[in-house]
Amino acid sequence: MTLSKHMTCARVLLICVFLIASSNTNAQEVTYAEVGSIFNARCVMCHMGENAPLGLRLDSMDGLLKGSQKGPVVRAGDPAGSELVRRIKGITQPRMPLTGPPFLSEEEIALIERWVASGLKAGAATAATLPTPAKPPRPAPGEAVTYAHVVPIFATRCAKCHTEQGLMGPAPEGYRLTSYEATLASADRVRVVPRNPDASELVRRIRGQSRPRMPFDGPPFLSDDDISLITEWIKQGARSTDGKPARIPTGARLRLLGTLTGQWRLDALNLVVTASTRIDKAPHTGDFVEMRGRLREDGAVVVERLRRR
Repeated sequence: MTLSKHMTCARVLLICVFLIASSNTNAQEVTYAEVGSIFNARCVMCHMGENAPLGLRLDSMDGLLKGSQKGPVVRAGDPAGSELVRRIKGITQPRMPLTGPPFLSEEEIALIERWVASGLKAGAATAATLPTPAKPPRPAPGEAVTYAHVVPIFATRCAKCHTEQGLMGPAPEGYRLTSYEATLASADRVRVVPRNPDASELVRRIRGQSRPRMPFDGPPFLSDDDISLITEWIKQGARSTDGKPARIPTGARLRLLGTLTGQWRLDALNLVVTASTRIDKAPHTGDFVEMRGRLREDGAVVVERLRRR
């Protein structure tokens, strides 16, 4: 075979390799139209509007590319270095979406990774052409209230501070509102007492019975509807996303602030005072007090110390 024929064959081979590579690259390319539907279905119930956590809006490509108060969340061509990808895979905590589990499927995560890897291509989609963003779920009449119904409230109004490294640094008093398990945690003290909203510090804070009232950036504080929904969630047993009621953390510590409305009654909560209860500063009805105690097996609050503030 002559040199010229060898060169011709080589050129043909290079062209074929180029065409195959281009075909594979095009097959891997993903546009915002495909990933935007995932964001609309699973993310924008929290990440939309002026109260979006850390200002991260996922209801449009512009909002996604703008990122959060901490900087960009996607880097073109670099899925491994994109915080959005790290969050949905659980590499960085808290894992997203907060409504999980279930989290995004492996197929959905792979699609988002391919979109980032292929350069964050917009395609023909705009925010207007994507499906209408899902609204925060509300229980239908007669339907049990679950964590899925209340987590959008926590995500938009509470988790900006009550997370590993929020706007105020570490989560205040170590209390995180970034997962179901963290919300119900009772290692140092319990903030959610299943079936007893009046004994739940979380409820007392958002009502303003305990100080400081939460969210800390209020007013405005939570709406009456949001407070009622969280109260009902706890009253029904603080159910998980799949509807399973939480157990009462017998023996867990509590620290509650409030007003004595009668003998051994903190606002609407009846207290159990025993011979070993320590009473300081002679509190009377109408006084603002601090109560420290523990949960009994039946959910009652046994007072260890009560003092006027």
